Amino acid sequence: MIIFRLIGESFRFALDALRQNKMRTMLSLLGITIGIFTIIFVFSAVDTLRSKLQASIDKLGSSTVFVQKWPWGGFGDYPWWKYMNRPEASLRDYEGLKDRLEYVEGVSYEISANGRTIKYRSNSVEGGGIRAASQDFNKTWNLDFQEGRYFTDNEGKSGSPVIIIGADIAEGLFNGQPAIGKSITVMARRLTVVGVFKKEGEDMMGMSQDKNILIPLNFAKGIMDVESERYDPTITVRGKDYIALEEVESEIRGAMRAIRRTKPGAEDDFALNKSTIASNQLDQMFGVVDIAGWVIGGFSILVGGFGIANIMFVSVKERTNIIGIQKSLGAKNYFILLQFLFEAIALCLLGGALGLLLVYLLTLALTAGGFEMILFWKNVMLGVTISVVIGTISGFWPAFSASRLDPVEAIRS
Repeated sequence: MIIFRLIGESFRFALDALRQNKMRTMLSLLGITIGIFTIIFVFSAVDTLRSKLQASIDKLGSSTVFVQKWPWGGFGDYPWWKYMNRPEASLRDYEGLKDRLEYVEGVSYEISANGRTIKYRSNSVEGGGIRAASQDFNKTWNLDFQEGRYFTDNEGKSGSPVIIIGADIAEGLFNGQPAIGKSITVMARRLTVVGVFKKEGEDMMGMSQDKNILIPLNFAKGIMDVESERYDPTITVRGKDYIALEEVESEIRGAMRAIRRTKPGAEDDFALNKSTIASNQLDQMFGVVDIAGWVIGGFSILVGGFGIANIMFVSVKERTNIIGIQKSLGAKNYFILLQFLFEAIALCLLGGALGLLLVYLLTLALTAGGFEMILFWKNVMLGVTISVVIGTISGFWPAFSASRLDPVEAIRS
């Protein structure tokens, strides 16, 4: 209780001192306010962008592996010359994996093409994306429907002229009317709509079914070369939930090497891509941005810290005789030290609070302008922690020097 009383009295002394010197207090706050604002704004912007990109990556699935020609990356020291002559994922690879793999929920072969026109009577939608996939596509991806259903086994095997469309495509063609059972034209072919994907909204990586259409792979074989490199053929493998991803990946690698008859010791001529690769690349990229945020804001906080220390030395000088009176009445050294230390911390906390308020107001303005930005609670706590640390460091030496004053000399000053 004595400790709490001392802390309370120290804070009251500190607040009285701040109130008596309002202009000096406001000027002292500026450095800390600008520093906290800079660091927390940068971190909030980075964390918002990171969370949106991570949400897009999470759609790939934590237990999903993509068998492709090119490994994900494509920047820095990416050795593209090693991968140029690799073969694309083929139907032969797909059939071989389907027969060999045991630790998987589903295996699908997929191709995609962009910039297509979809028509229904006088209505048309430009720039639609076409995806053609084998029957297990619904086992390798999580699909939600707002209308209709997925392809039946007979429709997939026989290559029936059926199609599933995205929510934006449905809205553009049918203006809110039911889409199921209607015939639309794609690549000069008429297909019957059997399903409409649930609206997802656009994400940071453009991974949305809203502007896509899906057709059976066996139907696509009649209108395009499904093994052509320009359609980015991909084999998607989704492992069973209770099997570790490393085991699934190892099984796929062994099966692919056997299918392609790769010699022992030879390098793989395929890439096994997974969501963790993209997540790690995100962490590396945003790690650099975080360091830049610390450097930019750190200089402002450093200047603000020197400003606080300078003001605290002035405050000690002004109140030297009061310190002498307090000591003559029995005040201990640690009470004097705490009094000035808490004054410095209170000053920094006030500056930090103003900085956080500015960040919050800016996030509201950006969100109202169409760019959603979030001030995460961890960043608020970071701002408070930085303020306390800077206040402690900046105020310690002035507070220590005040606590060591001789009471007689202090009163005479």
